[in-house]
Amino acid sequence: MTLSYKDAGVDITEGNRAVELMKKAVASTYDKNVLGDIGLFSGGYDLSAAKDMEHPVLLGATDGVGTKLMVAQMMDIHDTVGIDLVAMSVNDLICQGAKPLFFLDYVATGRVSAEKMQKIVEGVAEGCRQSGCALIGGETAEMPGMYSEDEYDLAGFAVGLCDKNKIIDGSKVKEGDVVIGLASSGLHSNGYSLARKLFFDHLKLDIHSTVEGLEGTVGEVLLRPTRLYVKPVLGLMDEVEVKGVSNITGGGFIENIPRILSDDLNCTIEKGSWDKGDLFTFIENTGAIAEEELYRSFNMGIGMVLIVAKDEAEKALAYLNEETDEKATVIGEITAGEGKTVLK
Repeated sequence: MTLSYKDAGVDITEGNRAVELMKKAVASTYDKNVLGDIGLFSGGYDLSAAKDMEHPVLLGATDGVGTKLMVAQMMDIHDTVGIDLVAMSVNDLICQGAKPLFFLDYVATGRVSAEKMQKIVEGVAEGCRQSGCALIGGETAEMPGMYSEDEYDLAGFAVGLCDKNKIIDGSKVKEGDVVIGLASSGLHSNGYSLARKLFFDHLKLDIHSTVEGLEGTVGEVLLRPTRLYVKPVLGLMDEVEVKGVSNITGGGFIENIPRILSDDLNCTIEKGSWDKGDLFTFIENTGAIAEEELYRSFNMGIGMVLIVAKDEAEKALAYLNEETDEKATVIGEITAGEGKTVLK
């Protein structure tokens, strides 16, 4: 008797079939700068766009989707988490003013299902199209024994381009500047361990539960894809000087906004100045999570924070609310302080 890789749980034929099913979605993200095609050993990207920059630099970001994947696997819906995967990295790149160029994904699973992999990658491709970047490569790793047959994990890697003298690092933020918040679509891809504990353990709900105040089942609400802010934020940078950008991810308001503040400034947030949306209103109304924990763990309805000068705030709001699909609101101001977020 001889052993095969398939006997060990790795089906190379199914993996190859998955690649064939992915090709159309991947190709839909290509622009004129993509070199080669899917199936090569590496992805290539032409950097001719950098020739007009005074000092071009590349910025990179990597992230995953976290335990939101458990909700996707519970619901057997796999065509949205790829959007989350892209958003987690490209939304970080724009915080420094970088335009995303290309993206690569990594999928690890206990057993390759070609159709499931196709759905995941179609989501990745959709995220890339929405953010104007190309999906130039990836890896699907079949790892029996590491994951169960229906489990998978995702990781993503994005590279963006920026002129060094235009990098946004928060150094221009000063007292009196205005803080603008862009509405989130929900949890995005952070805080799911706490959210799952609240909904499934504390409230004893399941993914099919419908409760007053939520616009959809628990599973549908929790699986809403992360909002991609690339195009509106980069567009705004052509209209006004954006002094600081903070992606409200893990750490919420409390941890993320201070990353772009000097030690002598605070970001004072006016609670109640924006619509939190159905999910966060529901979570808050349960009374099961303390306020500071809410703002440390979740985005609370604001997925991206922008800081502009007071005299440019009206122009920024007009552009975001009238020229893009974003819902933008003034949610606070920069005040003298100690490099902290203050909830007022």
